[in-house]
Amino acid sequence: MNAKHVERFSGRSAIVTGGGSGIGAALTAALVGVGAQVWCADIDLAAAEAVVSKVSGPGSAQAVALDVTDAAAVQSVVDDVVARSGKLDLMFNNAGIVIGGETHLLTLEQWNQIIDINLRGVVHGVHAAYPHMIAARSGHIINTASAAGLMASGLLTSYCATKFAVVGLSNALRSEAVRFGVGVTVICPSAVDTPILDKGAVGDFAGRDFFLGAEKSKRAYSPERLVAEILTAVVDDEPWLVAPRRTRIGWTIARFAPRFIQNRLTGYIAEQGLHVARTTSDR
Repeated sequence: MNAKHVERFSGRSAIVTGGGSGIGAALTAALVGVGAQVWCADIDLAAAEAVVSKVSGPGSAQAVALDVTDAAAVQSVVDDVVARSGKLDLMFNNAGIVIGGETHLLTLEQWNQIIDINLRGVVHGVHAAYPHMIAARSGHIINTASAAGLMASGLLTSYCATKFAVVGLSNALRSEAVRFGVGVTVICPSAVDTPILDKGAVGDFAGRDFFLGAEKSKRAYSPERLVAEILTAVVDDEPWLVAPRRTRIGWTIARFAPRFIQNRLTGYIAEQGLHVARTTSDR
């Protein structure tokens, strides 16, 4: 157990959206392990309840059903936590989806779905939590974006669009929030081994193979390892967390040699394209 994590998070109140699986489930477990009071929120209440039933530690957790696309519902959960705990210390806007595949095959319904969850879901969380934190002159907002919000890749067009927006939102908000004693951190990991990699395919897009490579699944970055880094980033009030190390290197190269990265991505996508359906859109 990390002593700095215990000191920073013990007794703190936290909401984790998308808490029923992946990074959200690992966040819930880690926060309970260092003494926080956690509201594990997910659109799938049974999944959130399953996570809560397995966590242990000096903290506590309770499951709550939450659709982050419903602004009133997000506000209600935040207000309830503040009423019960006196304030909201940590807002993890983590819920998200991936829709991968060729852009011309995406329907407007799919565009709207990913924008509603990945972007508006974060906006709803910020809109509900930030005023409470301003009033308390404390708190921290942690938004889960992606390395795809720093380096754009084809076959992930809609996902990149939403994650770039979350990065911009987070950086802009941080510059305002500091005068109120509120921290903002944006999380930008590359592929983490979570169920999100197996969902949201358009055509024959294979998410896990695209993100990790068909032979690299066993080397995937674990949610638990990422979460340990997230908690440290919050303790240190970092504006960014870009992980793992190879992703930080790639991001540095992308900023100084963008054409090199684009050429690498173009070649990789061309290889993946052999496995992507070249079907006619049904729109």
